Amino acid sequence: MTPSTFARAARRAAGLALCAAACVVAGCGQLGVKPWERDLLAKPSMQLDAAPVAGGIDDHIYFSKEAATGGRAFGGGGCGCN
Repeated sequence: MTPSTFARAARRAAGLALCAAACVVAGCGQLGVKPWERDLLAKPSMQLDAAPVAGGIDDHIYFSKEAATGGRAFGGGGCGCN
């Protein structure tokens, strides 16, 4: 490769890298919640815990059975059975 060909290839690679970086940055600019969409996300049914009373009751039952707090997402019991 001659020096001028190498320089041309390096400029082309740098241009492609710059173009790819610009595409990535432009693609991330559309993230976020618009003000008119916030009313839908504020509804109780869209919350992570839509029924906090039922979740509290489930926690109480689990604690009463297992004598442990937390870990509701895992299957199996404290006795070692699944």
